[in-house]
Amino acid sequence: MDGIIMAAQMILALSIIVGIHEFGHLLAAKFFGMRVEKYFIGFPPKIFSFNYKGTEYGLGSIPLGGFVKITGIIDESMDTTHLKKEPEEWEFRSKPAWQRLIVMLGGIIFNVITGLIIFTFITYYNGEIYLSKDEINKNGILALELGKEAGFKTGDKILKINGNDWERDAELFNPNLFFDDNTTFRVDRESQEIDIRIPDNFINKMNSREALSSFLKARTPFLVDSVYNNALKAGILKGDRIIKVEENYIIDLYELKSILEKNKSSIIQITIKRENKIIEKVVEISKDATIGILALNEPLIFSEKKYNLSESFILGTKKAFGVVFLNIRAFGKMFSGDIDPSKNLSGPIGIAQIFGSEWDWGNFWRIVGLLSMVLAFMNLLPIPALDGGHATFILYEMISGKKPTEKFLEYSTRFGVIILLGLMSYVILNDIYKLFI
Repeated sequence: MDGIIMAAQMILALSIIVGIHEFGHLLAAKFFGMRVEKYFIGFPPKIFSFNYKGTEYGLGSIPLGGFVKITGIIDESMDTTHLKKEPEEWEFRSKPAWQRLIVMLGGIIFNVITGLIIFTFITYYNGEIYLSKDEINKNGILALELGKEAGFKTGDKILKINGNDWERDAELFNPNLFFDDNTTFRVDRESQEIDIRIPDNFINKMNSREALSSFLKARTPFLVDSVYNNALKAGILKGDRIIKVEENYIIDLYELKSILEKNKSSIIQITIKRENKIIEKVVEISKDATIGILALNEPLIFSEKKYNLSESFILGTKKAFGVVFLNIRAFGKMFSGDIDPSKNLSGPIGIAQIFGSEWDWGNFWRIVGLLSMVLAFMNLLPIPALDGGHATFILYEMISGKKPTEKFLEYSTRFGVIILLGLMSYVILNDIYKLFI
């Protein structure tokens, strides 16, 4: 069932963003008097279609994208029958270069507008809910597996990031920090300030939701909520706070579990706080690393900030283009060999997993906005068969005054299609591989 929910969200999201992308091409083409033969969401075989003002609109049965067919353009369909005759006035190839450029950029522009709208309204309606620096540092951070690998220790209080003050928890997980080679966190560790330098190319490890959840979290105090088995025999009561196990002071339940896991089937001494009294107890750990308590975490205090529409637009724009700039950095790092493409590129399975197994409309629209900006960036790449490739050839024509030959456009598009098919095959196989490792 989880897989169905993830797949359904991915299909709906791709249908929305690709549909909007292709609609941008369609509107621009029709505005300049070009003939648009087809506009489809999904790929053939078709489920249904209808004709309106000379264009066939339809829904395909393979819901992994869509397409628009504009007469007179050499695209990934590789339909070159129109090249055998002189161009008609309603063909793409007969129009001025500046009009053809706008048509090719129409989908990208619509995706950017979509991303801006989504991020703006998410910010406007939801505002920002976050853990403040003071709330996190109240008990220090809990260093999980990747946090320990980066150099953090449980109990550290983060003072500065790259020499700058910080305000909210999201800043601790900003991907740009892990792209940089000299990212430093200044922390207070047992009343001593030290600098932690994040290892180079740590982004190779911080590349998934699971990775982020194994980095750092706020240390959360807990109380004993119910008692049974060994804890009951030891005299532990509901409402007790476990503050020390042997010589280890603890605050978070995770710390207790880690100690119990290392001391299965042994007897330990714990120190508890009961009202205003400090009491020591001896308790036996079972072979499954439990002592017989259920715990209740004390709630963390979240801060909330609301924005008016103009503030939301500014912040939403910053978030939307932040996605683009992050992708630019990622591609640069991939080509330089600093980050591993197999760990940072995702196909349909990886995209579906981003949505999660629960249908949360807020999260859904946030990811749609993100994917819309990613699609805009990807299509802007100067690869033949992509919008960016077509735009590059048109810009060459506008600057040099020489139009590339139709044979050149045909063969370059074939080359681009081969590149895209190879990339698609790679990310799909990589998705499958990651499922089994």
